[in-house]
Amino acid sequence: MKVGILGAGGIAGTMAATIGQMKEVENYAIASRSIEKAEAFAKQYAVEKAYGSYEEMLADDQIDLVYIATPHSHHYEWTMKALAAGRNVLCEKAFAANSRQAEEMIGLANEKGLLLAEAIWTRYMPSRKMITDLIDAGEIGEVVCVDSNLGYRIDQNRRMVDPALAGGCLLDLTVYPLNFSSMVMGDDIAGIDARMIPTPTGVDGKSTVMLTYTNGAMASMFNTLYARTDRRGLITGRDGYIVVENINNPEKITVYDGEGVIKKELTPPTQISGYEYELLACKKAIEEGKTECEEMPHSEILEIMHQMDQIRKIYGIRFPFEE
Repeated sequence: MKVGILGAGGIAGTMAATIGQMKEVENYAIASRSIEKAEAFAKQYAVEKAYGSYEEMLADDQIDLVYIATPHSHHYEWTMKALAAGRNVLCEKAFAANSRQAEEMIGLANEKGLLLAEAIWTRYMPSRKMITDLIDAGEIGEVVCVDSNLGYRIDQNRRMVDPALAGGCLLDLTVYPLNFSSMVMGDDIAGIDARMIPTPTGVDGKSTVMLTYTNGAMASMFNTLYARTDRRGLITGRDGYIVVENINNPEKITVYDGEGVIKKELTPPTQISGYEYELLACKKAIEEGKTECEEMPHSEILEIMHQMDQIRKIYGIRFPFEE
């Protein structure tokens, strides 16, 4: 599968480095707004073709999958243009700035019969099934609450705090605890509560979010742009609990009984970067003629986007480009 990477920033480099170690996928093209930057990227990651504009790359019929690696604010524009050009798309998380954009993106993909997937890597990792299997096997009994956190010291990154680029915790960090909770608890949500402290630019710099489910279970999460947290996930059941080290890329999964004694310790398999799983899922879906990946179907993409819309409404934040 030949991949064209749209955008030449840091996350694009991680993707290209990952592809470079895969036999099933090929580093075929890179597009940047600068041909010099594209050529330097191509040289660094052994990419076959370099384009000095996004439009040029999208016109290349050899591309099997376009990976959108632009800021959130540009996911909608370039996903729509890639789909219009007849390209299958893997769009980086958060999928879009809001659910209206997401609905249009998915609508066009379905109309064109093209794959459109979200690169929320935790949905595709083996650790997801490992955690689900433990819960389904009754290792901790009925789940009553989920707690997670994610934080990095990234407030000095301009993109992260720029409203025009859809900055803030929500689309970059909170999206992971929301997905973690969804993977454990599902989406039968009765209510959402949230509070945040804004950055000087007005986007959410740190926040707490609470989800209440119709069965009485709850999920809580803390997120911050100002400091690294332990990134832990805690799944509490009536008969024990599971601790996940690093919900953003699970490193270890420990199961405890109701007395706090360790029952099991699981380690996810060795990986290249973790990005390989979403690429393989896309390859499989394309080969099967599907417009979505079963690991993160369109319905789930929209569910998470609707949750983030509700949270941002509570915050009172609107991005400058939104109507």
